[in-house]
Amino acid sequence: MSSSVCGWTSSCRTVVKMVSTVAAHLLFFLISVNLIPTTPIVEERPFQAADRVVAVALGKSRKRVFPVPHSEEPNHISEAYGYCNTPNRTEQAWEGHSPADYKLLSVQVMIRHGDRYPLYSIPKTKRPSIDCTLSTSRKPSHPLLNSFIGHMGQGSRGHWESPLSSVPRLPNHSACEMGELTQTGVVQHLHNGQLLHHAYKRHNLLPSDWSPRQLWVETTGKSRTLQSGLAFLYGFIPDFDWTRLTVRHQWSTLFCGSACDCPARNRYLEEEQRRQYRFRVADTELEKTYVDMARTLGVLTRQLRAANPIDSLLCHLCHDLSFPCVPMGDTGSGGCLTMAQFAVIRRQQLDDEVDRRRMGLYRKYAILAMYPYLNRTATKMERVAKASEAGRQPRAGGEEVFTLASAHDVTVAPLLSALGLEEARFPRFAARIVFELWKSPPVTQGQAKKKAGKGEKSKTKDGELFIRVLYNGEDVTFHTTFCRSHDRHTSQPLCPLKNFLSFVRKDMFSVVNATSYKEACYRRPG
Repeated sequence: MSSSVCGWTSSCRTVVKMVSTVAAHLLFFLISVNLIPTTPIVEERPFQAADRVVAVALGKSRKRVFPVPHSEEPNHISEAYGYCNTPNRTEQAWEGHSPADYKLLSVQVMIRHGDRYPLYSIPKTKRPSIDCTLSTSRKPSHPLLNSFIGHMGQGSRGHWESPLSSVPRLPNHSACEMGELTQTGVVQHLHNGQLLHHAYKRHNLLPSDWSPRQLWVETTGKSRTLQSGLAFLYGFIPDFDWTRLTVRHQWSTLFCGSACDCPARNRYLEEEQRRQYRFRVADTELEKTYVDMARTLGVLTRQLRAANPIDSLLCHLCHDLSFPCVPMGDTGSGGCLTMAQFAVIRRQQLDDEVDRRRMGLYRKYAILAMYPYLNRTATKMERVAKASEAGRQPRAGGEEVFTLASAHDVTVAPLLSALGLEEARFPRFAARIVFELWKSPPVTQGQAKKKAGKGEKSKTKDGELFIRVLYNGEDVTFHTTFCRSHDRHTSQPLCPLKNFLSFVRKDMFSVVNATSYKEACYRRPG
């Protein structure tokens, strides 16, 4: 609790003292049930255990995947650096943690691709000079980078759904092409994969002799998503066997497979885009900023707007490059684009996110956009759960215990919204959402065996099923719509899987006044 929040009044000091006392009593309990790991997976340095417990007691987000309210104006520049997701940032991964003796049954991960070159260029300016080849002598690097480069050279041994076999497995241009994954992007996902490798190692989630059926990898056809997925996979399973790997193609960025047709989803998206446009043109400070920038460059304001300058400026910021400049000439005043102009555009984007939540159109779009992916996620969990039932004969080759979907911001953002995580930060480069399926230990009903009478048998009930949802390493399960009201202080501190299944199969459609995907998609408006 910072002084900016409470001003260190006497009442605030009392609260902190009480929290510290509670934290001391909670620490033993949380460690004993393995909710607070004694050896967490950490980047750079760990948080202190007491700080973690205080964070739990206060209900704070450990990694601040949700914005922290401030009495003062947010620093839009600092916020933008968080979007860059520089690989050496200090953070903690809470994947793989549960109460003691719970069994991890499956993990499904969706990632956003890593850092990329801009998709747009700013008129009359020099494109940012970035080398998209990979080199261990260039920063940022990673201990696995060199072996990763070598392993990708054997990729022809893998199985590729069309058209992925023709997509390069490594970024390879000394002058980056538009949208190309950078070395930073590769390192981000080597790091992500390695984090989860350590997080799940003790659970033996994917055994060393894993079968092709147990691992599912899918990606869109863009090189940046394919390469990000391969980097993540290599960090997760170093030197994986190509012959056991099939990489599947998703033609839609919504990962909707054969269930993409939904007229209502398209209508909600069009309405949301109109809202976004009206909100943008009503922002007089933003309009003045675009006029000033266009005057500097010597271009029409509408031409600059169409070039989406924030995309290129973010690349300059993330790679510590000076903002673009133009010489003085006949058509423009000349000079450089400024950090102040950048901050205005970022401020408007954050304001737009607030208005988007207030209006609710995007949430309706997100529900219909992400139902197919969430339904597949739920179906896979049900299949794995059924296979784990006591006495059931396992299927040859096993079940899909690890799924990786390599996607875009336009995939991850609606997924967050559909889950009810609308306050979460916009997906940064190499963002990840993780769904974990857990099973509690079997419960013996009635008398214990040692107390059972002659000829009597105690009955054992199979363990119950639970779900965890994590965003960038932070457990956000109890922020989701389907588990927000679950009492965490019951005997079961995790979210029941049945809550998620009910949400996906029916409850989520209440937002659009329907009871099924088909009804929501095809019902006539009005």
